[in-house]
Amino acid sequence: MKASHPTSDFSPEDQAALWAARLDGSSLSSTERTTLDAWLAENPAHRTLLSQYCQFSADLEEQLPALVAAGLVAMPEQKPARRSGKIVWFTGAALAAAAAVAVVVWHGPSPAPFDHVATAAGQRQSITLPDGSHVDLNAQTSLALESNGAERRVRLADGEAFFQVSKDPSRPFIVETPAGSVRVTGTQFDVHLESGQPFEVTVLEGSVQVRPGELSGAQSSAPFALGAGDRLSADAKGVAVKALSRSAVEDTLAWRQGQIVFDHTPLREALGRFARYHGRGIIASPEAANLSIGGRYSLDDIDGFFAAVEEILPVRVTRDLSGTVRVDLRDKP
Repeated sequence: MKASHPTSDFSPEDQAALWAARLDGSSLSSTERTTLDAWLAENPAHRTLLSQYCQFSADLEEQLPALVAAGLVAMPEQKPARRSGKIVWFTGAALAAAAAVAVVVWHGPSPAPFDHVATAAGQRQSITLPDGSHVDLNAQTSLALESNGAERRVRLADGEAFFQVSKDPSRPFIVETPAGSVRVTGTQFDVHLESGQPFEVTVLEGSVQVRPGELSGAQSSAPFALGAGDRLSADAKGVAVKALSRSAVEDTLAWRQGQIVFDHTPLREALGRFARYHGRGIIASPEAANLSIGGRYSLDDIDGFFAAVEEILPVRVTRDLSGTVRVDLRDKP
């Protein structure tokens, strides 16, 4: 039996749950896509609801059995339909139960992580947190969610993440990292944490308080206040805060669209960004590593980047049998 389309007879939450089920179970027809686009355009909140229920749906099969067994949530008596080996729920009941579970765990008293997200090489991912905050994760990024009664807290172990934090002055949102912490109540900002590189926080909107930690080499007792357009960079040499132009901030955040922008960037740093993103070994000779490169490139097209490097700079790119890439100066004619 074919599932009916979400209609105005349902609440926005039920409609979002139904659309999440349709998106999870099969590809939408052109008519269904048009209907969905119209529903999303009706109210900006619809897009947030759909994102939340898609995330709940993805986590449901993994989390729900253990939570039911532990007695943390009671499932309604609802018979699921199976499609392509996956459970697809055709009402919002099960997804609403998953939402309730997320809220219970987020607001519960235990400080232990209740969820963990990690992206692989070449993978980016977007998630919506139980409080409605949105996080974009770059490749090779590890994020854990935590809770206590008075705070919203996440731990960024490694990588890069862009946070759009829902405003809640009564419950601060804190990003903990090995190199320092960021505290906000509602704003948009990027945190970049990579071994051997400075700990960086870039603010797109609002304001944040950054407290560099011991591992950044620039531990501080007092937090640094950053506003829109500010970037803090902390390493063993100290802490620097710089005001960026709007275009420079957008260049910093270009990874969210699968791009990366270099501006007189040492080739060693540019190659390092691609090496990390793709999980590839890339080696540059000292002479080649000191050259500078600029331009906007696709993060997903590493071969295109290598071709551009050979065209722009006097270098030669070679690959050995193990897949390691080496960049050397070209031999003079």
